[in-house]
Amino acid sequence: METQYDRTKIGERGARISIAAYIILSILKLVIGYFSGSEALTADGLNNSTDILASLAVLIGLRISRKPADENHHYGHWRAETVSSMIASLIMIGVGLNVLYNAIRSIIYFKAQSPDITAAITGLVCAAAIYSVYRYNKKVAAAIKSTALMAAAKDNLSDAWVSIGTSVGIIASQFGLPWIDPAAAVVVGVLICKTGWDIFMEAAHNLTDGFDKKNLDNIFKIVRQVPGVIAVKDIKGRVYGNNIMVDVSITVDASLNISQGHQITEDIESHLKSKFDVIDAVVHVEPNK
Repeated sequence: METQYDRTKIGERGARISIAAYIILSILKLVIGYFSGSEALTADGLNNSTDILASLAVLIGLRISRKPADENHHYGHWRAETVSSMIASLIMIGVGLNVLYNAIRSIIYFKAQSPDITAAITGLVCAAAIYSVYRYNKKVAAAIKSTALMAAAKDNLSDAWVSIGTSVGIIASQFGLPWIDPAAAVVVGVLICKTGWDIFMEAAHNLTDGFDKKNLDNIFKIVRQVPGVIAVKDIKGRVYGNNIMVDVSITVDASLNISQGHQITEDIESHLKSKFDVIDAVVHVEPNK
């Protein structure tokens, strides 16, 4: 359990890096977007400014999830991490809708103007910076199996693509196509909403005790192969933050004594922990009839 807490603490570092990066990038994009007259870069800057709140929600969720179990939370506070992912996704969706509204409004009341090329260069530099943050967060999230940090990483990648799209729109406007800039802002809004929705659906899936069927099938095969297990009657899985918990019901030889039956349950727990990093397995043993 101590290892799980240490992993979550490592995840907090990634969230802090995201917050610092978004503060710098949002200020840079909003300032240059304003002075260069770029709707797309300004929209991207607004996106990054709310990403600060989303990353802050992830950081708070990770910190709360490290709190040990208490009289009101017998399974610990691990799901605070998943709740933080959902909060981050809702913030992203709200911002995406706002960006879409302003972009469509700019198209309807279109005024032909070509943003300064500085805006395009800014977008490309920011894309490279946030992509580096994505690579770091993705690596750490995979190592510690953190759904919240992986959500933050997906947001980082989305922002990198958004910045690239923004730059493409601005560059195109330099060749007599100024309408592409607000059109790029529309694409920015759509991408923000899609990323937010994907993260929301994953968080909702985990909070409602959803579990990947393929992963559960693999766990079933491992349990079935443990010596002494005659059949697997039932198996369920659920996710608490970055932790997997499994409930399994097996049948064994009716002639086994309590000690032998207990040894089989320990073997199952050992296999699940080593192969799937299952933090807790509840094994119910029934005699074969």
